[in-house]
Amino acid sequence: MSEEEESGSAEKIVLPQLSEKALLATGIRIGTPVRTRTMEQFTTRPRPDGLHLIDYNKTLQRIDVAAKFIAFTGPQNTVVYTSREHAFKAVEKYCELTGAVPLKGRFMPGTFTNPLFKGHIDAELVLIADPASDQQAIVEAGKLGIPVIAICDTDNVTDDVDLVIPGNNRGRKAVAAIFWLLARATLIHSGMLKHDEPMKYTIEDFETKIEEEKVEI
Repeated sequence: MSEEEESGSAEKIVLPQLSEKALLATGIRIGTPVRTRTMEQFTTRPRPDGLHLIDYNKTLQRIDVAAKFIAFTGPQNTVVYTSREHAFKAVEKYCELTGAVPLKGRFMPGTFTNPLFKGHIDAELVLIADPASDQQAIVEAGKLGIPVIAICDTDNVTDDVDLVIPGNNRGRKAVAAIFWLLARATLIHSGMLKHDEPMKYTIEDFETKIEEEKVEI
């Protein structure tokens, strides 16, 4: 057997439909040059260029915990919010598959707290793509005691987040991978997908393409 064949046969499979190589290629573990105190526990060694690396095994563990929480609460009672255009498609696909409530773009004050507001949403759980840019949603959820799950990069402050999913929340491919993994886990814990059953969509289907970003602007 050649060296390439040996390497290929030894490739680690993280989940059905997903190898370790494919997962890491999304950049899911690539953090920033800054690491906050609360995110330190989720990181490994920094790269030579100074970027902190996230332990993707801890990402997978937290995704599973979050999925159990969402399945228990009910996806239909879960609002998934992002103000970042690069996460729009990931949020859309996640909500399409699980039945969660998508919320994208500018967060209007009163969305959670003001029942008289036309766009008011009753939420029992909130999933955030980036606590730095989606702070208003976190603030309103906190006022009502609504638990918050957030995808957090190495530089994120997580004081108001109830459950951290550590991961690269700035890269399109990384965000797509995290939401794909979360959708898969949510469907499994909700009894809608078997462990060895393939997903309807691929990670690429969850990715916001550059052309789509330009259309949204």
